[in-house]
This record gives sequence, C-alpha cells and structure tokens, in this order.
Amino acid sequence: MKLNIILIFFIFSAQTALAKDLLLFGGSNHDEFLGCLVCNEYSSESVCNGYGKYGNEYGSTMWNEYASPYGNEYSSSSPWNEYSSSDSVPIVVDRQGNFYGYFTINAYRSNAVDFANQLYKIFQMHNGDVEEVRKTLCELLN
Repeated sequence: MKLNIILIFFIFSAQTALAKDLLLFGGSNHDEFLGCLVCNEYSSESVCNGYGKYGNEYGSTMWNEYASPYGNEYSSSSPWNEYSSSDSVPIVVDRQGNFYGYFTINAYRSNAVDFANQLYKIFQMHNGDVEEVRKTLCELLN
C-alpha cells in the first residue's frame, strides 16, 4: 500500500514540478494561507516544518485537530471531513494562482485533488491523527 501512495505522490509531484511551490488556502474566499505543501521543508511557510507556523501541531492550522476548524474532522472546512462538500475546504494552488484541486480526503467531491483517495487511506492508517498524516505526507513529498 505504501508503494502505491508513494507512486501517486511521485506522479503528482512530477506533474507539478514546473509549478514549484504548491500552497494551501482555506476560508470562505480561500484567502487564509495554510502553508506550503510542496516546497523546501525548512521554509517557514512549509507544512513539513514541524517548528514553523504552518507545520506545528499546536498551531491554528489544519494539523491541530482541537484548535482549528481545518484540523477538526467534523468541521465543514476541514480537509479531514470525508463528507464535506463545503467551498471553504482548503485548496491547492501554485504561486501563480493555478488551481490544482480541493485538498480533501473526500474523493467524491468535485475538483478534489487527484490523490484524495490516497490521502484518505493515510488518514485512516493513522486513525485520524492529523499530525501523523502530516509527517507521512512530508516523508512522501520530500
């Protein structure tokens, strides 16, 4: 299973290599920056930087399941809500504003990222622990 997930992320990363950084935005107008998904892991913007604002499990972004509407799996704004079809679910864009999809584990949502199903499997594998999901994503993306 892990090989399939790695393959999907490899293909996704290769397809977006020209885009360089892939950014996450949330909120009703997608104007709330939630971090950089695909960028240097040591960047202060990176979700892979566990000490940074956007990768810290105790911060107010989607990696804190208790203090963030993006981290709570029951929130309609959360990528971890498998039933959410809300327009406030985070989106993935590049720095030029090109849209890559809604960052969600709801693979049935229209315009979900290509790897939504694999993201859901990672979420299930870690029993909903979003910090562990973040760590796995970062291992696969870096």
